[in-house]
Amino acid sequence: AAAFPSPAAMAAPPAAAAPRRRCLPLPAAEPILFLATLSIGLQGPLATQYLWDRLGAEHGYIGPNASSPAGCGNGSAGHDPLRQEVEALVSHWNLYINLGGFFVGLFSVTLFGPWSDSVGRRPTLILPAVGMALQTAIYLLVMYLQLHVAYFLLGRLLSGLLGDYNLILASCFAYVADTSDKRGRTFRVAILEACLGVAGMLASVGGGQWRKAQGYINPFWLVLAASLAAALYAAFCLQESVKQPKPTKLFTLNHYKAVYRLYTAPEHLSSRQQLALYSLAFFLLVMVHFGAKDLFVLYELGSPLCWTSDLIGYGSAASYLTYLSSLGGLRLLQLCLEDTWVAEIGLLSNISGLVVISLATTTPLMFTGYGLLFLSMAATPVIRAKLSKLVSETEQGALFASIACVEGLCSLVATGVFNSLYPASLHFMRGFPFLFGAIILLIPAAIIGWIEIWGSKDDYSHFSDTSPSPADG
Repeated sequence: AAAFPSPAAMAAPPAAAAPRRRCLPLPAAEPILFLATLSIGLQGPLATQYLWDRLGAEHGYIGPNASSPAGCGNGSAGHDPLRQEVEALVSHWNLYINLGGFFVGLFSVTLFGPWSDSVGRRPTLILPAVGMALQTAIYLLVMYLQLHVAYFLLGRLLSGLLGDYNLILASCFAYVADTSDKRGRTFRVAILEACLGVAGMLASVGGGQWRKAQGYINPFWLVLAASLAAALYAAFCLQESVKQPKPTKLFTLNHYKAVYRLYTAPEHLSSRQQLALYSLAFFLLVMVHFGAKDLFVLYELGSPLCWTSDLIGYGSAASYLTYLSSLGGLRLLQLCLEDTWVAEIGLLSNISGLVVISLATTTPLMFTGYGLLFLSMAATPVIRAKLSKLVSETEQGALFASIACVEGLCSLVATGVFNSLYPASLHFMRGFPFLFGAIILLIPAAIIGWIEIWGSKDDYSHFSDTSPSPADG
């Protein structure tokens, strides 16, 4: 006889009616970082060029913009007083926008980062992505309605209040720390950094060509779409990495105290010292990276290299490819070396590349310098992973929030130091800022080596003290 369902079974709702997420939860934050980096990589240069064109038009300047190289043969453009006035205005507005975003973000990132240790990483990935989308929407309104460029500052401040790109950076690295074991963490961090390189390369290659073909508005629609896609992925497709998220008050000083306690009251004095030393090494390394990157195009445009826009594009692609070559190199070197010595090899690659670039007078020599940088990005994932291993699972958000703030500070300091050093050293050595950067990198190399050697000695002495002597047997 056929079996009929019972009345109770018929009354029960079908299984398909249960609430389901819109897509399968994925334990991968890489797409968010890729989309956010693509967004910021397109937005930054395009916003600067738009400022140049708008302010130049308002002041009656119709010459080439900052992205249009005059070439080595045209020395008069640099002495045009109207051009210099427009350059100064663009520089000042860029400074106001960057400083405003940094100082507002400094407080919001250190607030949201520790908060994410309790409530989970997804909220602190959604909020900054929405903030970046709001910033882009304001930029589009400025372009459509020809509003005053001061609204660019308003957009950046709104994005800064919601954490900006630095909070996405912090939350993605904290997410990887949550979902990886200590053994595999360095490589997972390196994969995230490779996402930075690939997205940056796409933005660098595509943004300028698209602007030339279609103007500013269409590329900015892609910036908006990338930011919204990052927010939607975090909201509907990302699996939460914090094991037991719990509601926690946001506006409290306890979050700032959590960041402060990282460096002042860890469990062991040696951990506190290592946190401070690794943070210093990270600061110097990233400062040199940002500073050198700022000057590459300027250095290549000038005599004796006199590169065209095509060569500059190849050079930019080569600099971004170091993220991928460093990822592969790190994976191979980890098979036979400790992470510390992989970082030292990465620093050696960075130093040798910068020294060759500082002396480059021909195109082949310049590309040789780029080639020597092939492992230069292997040190930063090692330092991030080592910092992560020094704190507990419930402090990863606070740690990476502080690192993101250090990274933001690196960008400001690098811009000030290297952009001041370049014109000051033109009369005796055009490549001196790169040589200066190579010398600075000796400090993080010494710090990382010192921590490893002294840590090994401490472990050995601890082992010697605890091992039983033959007399005890």
